[in-house]
Amino acid sequence: MSARGGAAALVLAWAALCGSAVAQTAPAAAASAASAADSTEPPDPPTAGQLADPWEPFNRAMFAVNQVLDSDLIYPLTSAYVGLVPSLVRTGVSNVFNNAEDLWSAVNNLLQGKLDKSVMMSFRFAWNTVFGVAGILDMATELGIERFPEDFGQTLGVWGVQPGPYLVLPFFGPSTVRDAAGLPLDIAASPAYAVNQGSFRPVTTVLQILDTRSQLLGATQVLDTIAMDKYSFVRDAFLSRRLRLVFDGNPPEDDEIQAPAKE
Repeated sequence: MSARGGAAALVLAWAALCGSAVAQTAPAAAASAASAADSTEPPDPPTAGQLADPWEPFNRAMFAVNQVLDSDLIYPLTSAYVGLVPSLVRTGVSNVFNNAEDLWSAVNNLLQGKLDKSVMMSFRFAWNTVFGVAGILDMATELGIERFPEDFGQTLGVWGVQPGPYLVLPFFGPSTVRDAAGLPLDIAASPAYAVNQGSFRPVTTVLQILDTRSQLLGATQVLDTIAMDKYSFVRDAFLSRRLRLVFDGNPPEDDEIQAPAKE
């Protein structure tokens, strides 16, 4: 559950999952179908996202469920969190979670053969943990040490595992079969599960959800403005972003996606 490159696409994708306005995908789909039926011109060819989405009916239903879950529960709690907790404290919370993700990113960079980035992420984690008071302060960024976040879904992509169909997961939102397969390890490496303490886990899990959602409060209005069909927009943005992440921003132009060369 890291924020990687292509930040704008990531924000919009998560805003659609967590946005306070429930997407009216059924009316939009019905309107599009009616318009296509009345038109004498041939329909537009399917997008890459549509071709990668054979489970669209299920995914659209789950997409709507996730948005209702957010609007009725997560968004109100997040608004209260932002209103009651000072900005400086929220920044410290974000830094702690980012610091924990840096260690998991170091592991994934190593598994992908990116030794230099793995060493850098390991150094970031050690420096912020020791001199940043367990990661509350992001001292590594102040030194100009760049982050190279990676998750296990990206690692599987580098190893040559194909993404498979697009899949909207309950609560977790946009994914693919490959990313869903890597999700359990990503969750196991998160602070809530890495610390084997039953009383600690629920508090940390809720705090991480609120921290992630609080960083996306301003994105919903943008998505409402530019996307007529939020589901399709999120799907295409998510698939494009994940492709670029696996290939470090340089995806191949041909249709045959092979594993990227290791550094």
